[in-house]
Amino acid sequence: MAEHNENLLDWLRNAHAMEQQAEQMLKAQASRIQHYPELKARIEAHIDETLQQQRIVEDCITRLGGKPSIAKDFAAKTMAFGQAVGGMANTDEIVKGAIAGYVFEHVEIATYTTLIAAAEAAGDVATQRACESILPQEQAMADWLLKHLPQVTTQFLARDATEGVVAKR
Repeated sequence: MAEHNENLLDWLRNAHAMEQQAEQMLKAQASRIQHYPELKARIEAHIDETLQQQRIVEDCITRLGGKPSIAKDFAAKTMAFGQAVGGMANTDEIVKGAIAGYVFEHVEIATYTTLIAAAEAAGDVATQRACESILPQEQAMADWLLKHLPQVTTQFLARDATEGVVAKR
């Protein structure tokens, strides 16, 4: 049983780092969006969810006698910074950012699905319930992005085809 708990704690630390990365990516993306108000509003709402998710995951780590990994959190924030800087160079930044967000949501969905199974195997009902409370938020964000990708794409294409109009953000 100790191995289950060790794995669970390690994976929770990974999830905490992932949420740190998500926060940085979402904040960078939201700060740059200028012409897509619906997307910006949804991202800003998800930032609030992400901050709450960080606290929930950190509470699970603490309850298991651990601490978030400073190294993993730093690495995740560094990756998010690199992604933001790389995204700025794209002339279709808004579309690629929405696609990247959709992909990242699925990483989070897979992570929380795994954590739920690991917590159940470890007999940690509190962590299982905590992760079950986060999973629908990640699924809802992924669903929202998928539903709105066509709209973001067509808005981008219309703006891009109009001379003197900035489309990328």
